[in-house]
Formats: sequence, C-alpha cells, structure tokens
Amino acid sequence: MVAALILISLAVLSRVLPTMDLSLSNFSPFIAIAFCSSVYFRKPWLWVVSFLALEASDIYLNYFHSREYGFYWSLGGFIARASCFGAALLLGTWISKRKSWLWLLNGSLIGALLFYFVTNTQSWFSDPFYSKTLAGWWQAMTVGHPEYPPTILFFKNTLFGDLLFTGLFGGVMEWMAQRKGEPSLLDEEDDETESEPVKAEAEE
Repeated sequence: MVAALILISLAVLSRVLPTMDLSLSNFSPFIAIAFCSSVYFRKPWLWVVSFLALEASDIYLNYFHSREYGFYWSLGGFIARASCFGAALLLGTWISKRKSWLWLLNGSLIGALLFYFVTNTQSWFSDPFYSKTLAGWWQAMTVGHPEYPPTILFFKNTLFGDLLFTGLFGGVMEWMAQRKGEPSLLDEEDDETESEPVKAEAEE
C-alpha cells in the first residue's frame, strides 16, 4: 500500500514537468492514476485521495499558466477532467474483475484515448479561437493553438505517460503480491512456463 501511494504521489508531481518544459505537457498519467487506483485499491477513500492530489496539482498548474501566459483553466475543463477521472475509475473497477496484463494495457489505452477526445472536444466547444465546424474540431484535436505545441503531441505524451505508469504500477503491485504469497499475474506466466514441459512429456 505504501509503495503504491508513493508511486501515485510521484505521478502527481510529474504534472508540474510542463512548468519546466512545455513540450512535456500532458506527460503525467492523469487517467492511469485513476485507472490503477480502482484496479488495485478496494477502498474508495484511496480513490478520493488520488483525485484530491490531482486537483492540488491542477491548482498549481492553473496559477502557473495564468502567471506566465494569462491563460486560465475553465470550469468546463475541470468538469471534463473530473468526468474522465470518474470514467477511468469505472473502467478500472470493471477490469479488476478480469485482471490480466492484456486488460491492463487495454484499459490504459482506452483511458488515454478517452481523455484526449473528451478534453480536446471540450476545448473546441468552449474556446472562441476554434470555429464550431468539423474543421475547427479537427484543428483542436491535432494542431491546437499555433502558439503552443501541437495537440497531437500532448496526446503522445498522455499515451506514453499512461502506459509507463500503468506498467510500473501494475508491475510493482503484482511483484509485491507474489512476495506475499497472494494471487498475482506474475504467477500466470510461471504457470504457463511450467506447463510447457508437462505438455511436451504428455505428447511423448
């Protein structure tokens, strides 16, 4: 539990990376934190802790953007991110009942895509810079504002950050479960490896 909370804390702190290099925007695994929390934590108060930690980083990032660029995050943006967080919790809860390495990967991919589409669509809808047409929506999804790095770069960072965190978090949790003698996905790999010689002997 302690190791998991440390990992989540480090992931939340990674959200401040864009304050040092704008190209690292969205590198933090926002959705993966919610997803992994609901996959591995059965106590809802731990989900709340993760959400509050993310919102604390939101407050700092909003202050930074307003000071450096005169850009404020809107209430609509907060609602969009909170909705994605809630959807990731539901997705993680569903996957926790059919947990496998493949489903962990699928869940991370789905979460990253969801965050990308929801937040950029909300930005397109609320930002007067974008024309309210299909072309304007496509601009919001790919290029974004010309004074910032392309939106598609943010998605690449989101996807990489979510996959990296999910792999690291899942690996640590499964390794700790194996050490404690609890059911672990790592045991499945061992069982498959051991079953191969048995099958070969049976065939002989």
